[in-house]
Amino acid sequence: MSPLLPPTSDAAQVQGITEDDIANYLVQTPGFFERHAALLGTVQIASPHGARAVSLQERQMEMLRERIKGLERKIMEMIRAGQDNEVIADRMHRWTCAVLLARTPEALYRAMVQDLRDEFMVPYVALRLWGVAAEHAHLEWTQTATPDVQTFAGSLSSPYCGLNAGFEAAAWLGDGVQSIAMVPLRTGQGAGQCFGLLVLGSPDALRYQQDMGTEFLEQVGDIASAALARLL
Repeated sequence: MSPLLPPTSDAAQVQGITEDDIANYLVQTPGFFERHAALLGTVQIASPHGARAVSLQERQMEMLRERIKGLERKIMEMIRAGQDNEVIADRMHRWTCAVLLARTPEALYRAMVQDLRDEFMVPYVALRLWGVAAEHAHLEWTQTATPDVQTFAGSLSSPYCGLNAGFEAAAWLGDGVQSIAMVPLRTGQGAGQCFGLLVLGSPDALRYQQDMGTEFLEQVGDIASAALARLL
């Protein structure tokens, strides 16, 4: 009788034993390999790295090495993600400082459009406001948002990301825009009154996708809204 089978005096009883029965027996009998230590060196199983057979201990070591390599890859991915997040945080910090330092509407517009484009390497950026105070109503970027755009922006509860499906706001960016992100600007966070739209565009159709996270864009929208609200 095989040493891996539970002891029995009736040979007929062991003929119907399955691999699951053997596995359950070994799990429930932790002292088995202590009593049969020689088996660990004699059991031969196929190696995944070739046609040769290896001992059970060697196979266990291979499995452990594979798990360690998997953990190392995950750690490296976490490190790279942390480094990427740090770079984004630094860029956000510089852009926020530029916004806070802007003293005139013209300087604020440059910070919103040019600095945002340069810091985050966005090919196209456009900004439009409406309902601003009379002394700012002469600015080009406070005049050209049509009622349809204003209604659309007001309907956005969060930034829109996706392909450019011929949106009117995409015309502010020029030609060649394949994907677009539109960030509504509101008085206060949440469901405040919408008074503007920040539009980001890219010739890459995959840059802004419908299933991408919008947390970063929401932060950009909150900062832009807080800074631009002074023009109302």
